Amino acid sequence: MTSRQDISAMRRQYGEVGLVESDLPSEPLALFNTWLADAAANEIVVEANAMVLSTISNDLPSSRTVLLKDLTQDGFTFFTNYGSNKAKAIEDNSNVSLLFPWYPMERQVIILGSAKKITRSESEKYFATRPRSSQIGAWASEQSSEISSRQELEKKFKEFEDKWPDNTTIPTPPAWGGFVVYPTSIEFWQGRYSRLHDRIQYVRGENNNWHRKRLNP
Repeated sequence: MTSRQDISAMRRQYGEVGLVESDLPSEPLALFNTWLADAAANEIVVEANAMVLSTISNDLPSSRTVLLKDLTQDGFTFFTNYGSNKAKAIEDNSNVSLLFPWYPMERQVIILGSAKKITRSESEKYFATRPRSSQIGAWASEQSSEISSRQELEKKFKEFEDKWPDNTTIPTPPAWGGFVVYPTSIEFWQGRYSRLHDRIQYVRGENNNWHRKRLNP
């Protein structure tokens, strides 16, 4: 086990590459798309579209990693089982945060916003593009509910696999679909020397206009 002293000594020196306001676009999604492309091209970053979704339910915070699967002017879309803990938390409180932790690049993006379900047709359209094994897995797993063993999960997977052999269409589960997070704030963090990190926050105002400001590190 790592000692407290060892943890306190953990540190790294961040680089010189920073964020200069005059070089930044007026809207945050343009900058986000650039950073996402940079992360996807970086061989050290594992799943550039992985993001930490945080929710609050019954005054208790909860976080988990999900995958960004679409980005439009409406927001950031991910998919899940609507019976999962995350979906129930969003039903209780639609205010959420997203965090993209691109540590190897000394970058992170924090998004605050509200989540809502996308349309059924949108969910079905994406489900049809998923790998067949992922489609079957969505039927086999009652996400977040207790299960007796790994063997039980694999048995259920095999049952659905037999139900829909190759060359048959697997329907979208009724309790499976997407959420879109409509952003009200997007913060870009770039590591800098002496812990003088760059933090640029875009805040959505009236008429959907974005206002940009620099925050202390």
